[in-house]
Amino acid sequence: MNVIVEREKSLSALESRIEALRERDAGSDEVKQLESKVEQLRRDMFGNLTPWERVNMARHPKRPLSSDYLAALDAFDELHGDRHFRDDPALVGGFAKLRGRRVVVLAQMKGRDTKENIRNNFGMVSPEGYRKAKRLMELASRFRLPIVTFVDTSGADPGLSSEERAQGEAIAACLVTLAKVEVPVVASIIGEGGSGGALAIGLADHVIMAENAVYSVASPEGCAAILWGDAARAPEAAERLKLTAADLEGFGIVDEIVAEPIGGAHRDGARFVEKMLDAVDGALRLLEPLAPDALREARYQKYRRIGAWHDDAATRAVSGA
Repeated sequence: MNVIVEREKSLSALESRIEALRERDAGSDEVKQLESKVEQLRRDMFGNLTPWERVNMARHPKRPLSSDYLAALDAFDELHGDRHFRDDPALVGGFAKLRGRRVVVLAQMKGRDTKENIRNNFGMVSPEGYRKAKRLMELASRFRLPIVTFVDTSGADPGLSSEERAQGEAIAACLVTLAKVEVPVVASIIGEGGSGGALAIGLADHVIMAENAVYSVASPEGCAAILWGDAARAPEAAERLKLTAADLEGFGIVDEIVAEPIGGAHRDGARFVEKMLDAVDGALRLLEPLAPDALREARYQKYRRIGAWHDDAATRAVSGA
């Protein structure tokens, strides 16, 4: 059960009544009063979400998907296959134009319905998907085209066949490639950013995150099952994982947060998609003047700064305690 969807049901009757009244007399006092009441209810319900509620917002069935972002580009020509095994529909990539600029785009694909989700393996990418991504990253570097990625996955495919085809190596190869490419890389976390499956296309010079997206080493359910043997403690795990955009910006993992409408990005999906693309465009404008060596050095330093390690014994030795 998605707690956000359940919460929205309490507003649907009032919104339907407003719509019916608006068709008769959009400017009436009753319509204005109801609109004001609904807006206040939205702020009360969605204005200060907990981490677990943001996880549910990121999983909202009407939330804009990678396919919506690809459709909003100036142009997109998909390239298929990893040249070794097969084409993985869970990760789509190709040449594109964003605000008139030629780029290479990589996007993790969830589905809007059950049929699409089964076809795309619910956005869980297999090794051949990551090898396709690596091939396109190298192609982008060769042609001096910026790389733009859209992250939205609960994690890499965990199946036995993916492990047999070296899932971990495929993810690691993507990370090494992104660390080395001599072109700007901008990653956008638009929904779920789960584990190494997300990180494989998330290592970037500039990381943008939607306000209600999440990004973590494991899903809350998986974390709760590992730590406490009880997936029902997922809300508690979400709190401890520090997976929200605000948390991650504070850690220096995320560079920019794009605000969502009250109630979530799906309240005005088309406009929010344009806001995210504007943010990507702005990041590319800042990165493009950098020389390749300066770009890679800045990328290296960015990830060296993330996290801290403390050795109590070493600290005592330095302080003379």
